[in-house]
Amino acid sequence: MFRLEPRAQPSQLMSLISPLIALAVTVALGLGLFLLLDKDPLRGLQMFFWEPIRSPQAWGELALKATPLLLIALGLAVCFRANVWNIGAEGQFIVGALAAGWVAMQADASSTAAVMVPAILVAGVLGGMAWAGITALLRAGFNANEILVSLMLVYVADLLLAYLVYGPWKDPAGFNFPQSISFLPETKIPRLFEGNRVNIGVLIALASALACWVLLFRSYLGFSLQVGGLAPAAARYAGFSSERALWTALLLSGAMAGLAGALEVAGPLGQLTPYVPAGYGFAAIIVAFVGRLHPLGIVLSSVLMSMFYIGGELAQSRLGLPKSITGVFQGLLLFSLLACDTLINYRLQRSAAPAVARGQ
Repeated sequence: MFRLEPRAQPSQLMSLISPLIALAVTVALGLGLFLLLDKDPLRGLQMFFWEPIRSPQAWGELALKATPLLLIALGLAVCFRANVWNIGAEGQFIVGALAAGWVAMQADASSTAAVMVPAILVAGVLGGMAWAGITALLRAGFNANEILVSLMLVYVADLLLAYLVYGPWKDPAGFNFPQSISFLPETKIPRLFEGNRVNIGVLIALASALACWVLLFRSYLGFSLQVGGLAPAAARYAGFSSERALWTALLLSGAMAGLAGALEVAGPLGQLTPYVPAGYGFAAIIVAFVGRLHPLGIVLSSVLMSMFYIGGELAQSRLGLPKSITGVFQGLLLFSLLACDTLINYRLQRSAAPAVARGQ
């Protein structure tokens, strides 16, 4: 028998290797899952861990998937470190995509990429900030719970997207499909390589990771945000404004999610459809925590999560598994991480067997 015994102090080693143990547990559970579904387990793991990296083309698709996850998770990491629980990044992603799509639809033959692409990205940032600002306003002004408000706003954003693509923004020549017009080539995010869909968004995301590291660990603002998250009483004593931290964290997080939406809609999608929401805003929460709320860790975990997305798509087409397999692997990783993180503050100890009374 084993029992959990509190540690004298948290284990730094377990804090570092816990995500790796969680990944190993996820792989083991995945093997069991494929066996239960009567699928070749090695073939199944190949879909998730080898096919997404087997060629330069695959690496391009991997980077394309990782870009929105990385951007959103970086913004969420700032929020979570400041003890601001933004669960509505998916809604900010959608509104950022809507704002960017509206700008893209204004393009005409006289438009140039040098003007349109920056305008689209700025519109996405502003859209995400505006949507996150609603949560900040209700939290600061009315003490509303930011978890519930930000989460409910996701569904409002989803309904707003559906209204626009089924109504005012529907393409008149689109055979009644719920979609906007296809954006002109001048509005498309420039690609990095010919014959590969990866675009400059991956460079923007990596630059954002570096900027996030500077903000969190090399700036007064980042220090004040983290102190407010770790010790609110100490932050108030030091004169740090909790309201300022709330607005800063939410607006920055919304900006990153909106930027991700702009890169997605003006990049691989090329138009607005009801399928713009891909769950990136929710998956990025897992990415942020698997990456230990650190920019470098988030870069690595975003690549891992994008492998799950691509592997899930391949498992559908090649193994006949349901679409939900992607979410299953994401959930397995999250719960495995939560279980492994227990060992940061506790250690497993073998319990002594109970003594058997004499004569029994």
